[in-house]
Amino acid sequence: MKKKYFFVCLVLFLLSPWHTCAQENPHLSRGEIIYVPAYSHIYIGNNERPFLLTVTLSIRNVDLNHEIKITSIDYYETQGKHLKKTLEVPLVLKPLESVRYVISEKDKSGGSGANFIVQWQSLDPVNSPIAECIMIGAKSGQGISFSSRGRALVNSK
Repeated sequence: MKKKYFFVCLVLFLLSPWHTCAQENPHLSRGEIIYVPAYSHIYIGNNERPFLLTVTLSIRNVDLNHEIKITSIDYYETQGKHLKKTLEVPLVLKPLESVRYVISEKDKSGGSGANFIVQWQSLDPVNSPIAECIMIGAKSGQGISFSSRGRALVNSK
């Protein structure tokens, strides 16, 4: 009975998600297109009044050994209209280096469905960078802050 119990426990351990997660290799890539949700405002109250927010896009090269090249950063509004080309020339981020871009609280052109499209590439397979937006605003003693993480898109080209 003890052998059977031990065998069942061993099989369950080997099939458990935590065990397999520890075994997996991290996702490595040579480049991606990342969609990052942003909110230049959110709505509050019964009348859905806009609460304006400052948006900070943060891009972090989390690879310990390789640089990455950010090739474009574009800002879009709620209906998908292109608003701004944020990056004029490609930017190289060294290992563990970060960069940020700020959309002012006064700039409400993006709306509640604003977003960034970030494109990057690398000569070597690397850990994908973290691209996220941090939104913050304060009015009449009330403060709001939250963040959203980017998501890699499948390139259909």
